[in-house]
Amino acid sequence: MVQRIDVTGAGGVRLAAWEFHEAPAETPSRRGGPGVLLLHGLMGRASHWAGTARWLRERHRVVALDQRGHGHSARPPAGPAAPAPHASLGREAFVADAEAAVEQLGLAPVTLIGHSMGALTAWQLAARRPDLVAALVICDMRASALGAASQRDWEDWFHHWPLPFPTQEAARRWFGEDDPRVERPDPGRGAFFAEVMHEAPDGWRPLFSRRQMLTARETWVHDAHWEELAQVGCPTLVVRGLDGELGRAEAQEMVRVLPAGRYAEIPDAGHYLHYDQPTAWRDVLEPFLDDVLADAS
Repeated sequence: MVQRIDVTGAGGVRLAAWEFHEAPAETPSRRGGPGVLLLHGLMGRASHWAGTARWLRERHRVVALDQRGHGHSARPPAGPAAPAPHASLGREAFVADAEAAVEQLGLAPVTLIGHSMGALTAWQLAARRPDLVAALVICDMRASALGAASQRDWEDWFHHWPLPFPTQEAARRWFGEDDPRVERPDPGRGAFFAEVMHEAPDGWRPLFSRRQMLTARETWVHDAHWEELAQVGCPTLVVRGLDGELGRAEAQEMVRVLPAGRYAEIPDAGHYLHYDQPTAWRDVLEPFLDDVLADAS
């Protein structure tokens, strides 16, 4: 059972949160287990966490958030009267949205599980509001600055998407096999992107604005985020795919910087490791969460 709950984010932006639970008649006050908030990465959506949520909900209250500009959440307004794009799509807005979800849904003290950009949002919230956060999982996200060249590369990549796709399956095939960025077939990547496509009048297009994704990314790729990482005092698991974007040396340095950091890596997995190796993902995540539950009891 998945239930949509609307959350009011920063600047009044309407956000869609999705709670995964067993009994449709349950009320928030009757749902057992400590809270977990799942935060997807750039271009993602809450449903990307469905596989993880299915086993998490056995012992936790599980909510996944469509972040602003993603999934079923509202896009920040555009036009002359709209706030500056870097304000409405910046780091402060994403962190404030996650904070609003935790507080409005009564999830604290929450375990934050974030993938990629969602992991950055998670550790920035954990650093700023330690009273709200019991534990943290960082999934394949770097703390170092990526730089201007990375941003230009993304802009060029967006320009070469062959939109619209004739079918959702065509999108899956392009992102998983035909995209020049793919060195070998990557079914997890194909599945990830197929899920963020919707059927438009002329074919299949992304749910998000590529321009807004670039704007959101622009607000964090030029900066390093080590200082905020060092301020995260709660138990934290840093997980990387062996073939992902977070290198082993940097991941281990992140663990060293964290006051209560742990490290795990998943073989035969890339950036979308919870899609690539869902069983191995559970095998590294579940013991960490069991320890968090034991410490809280």
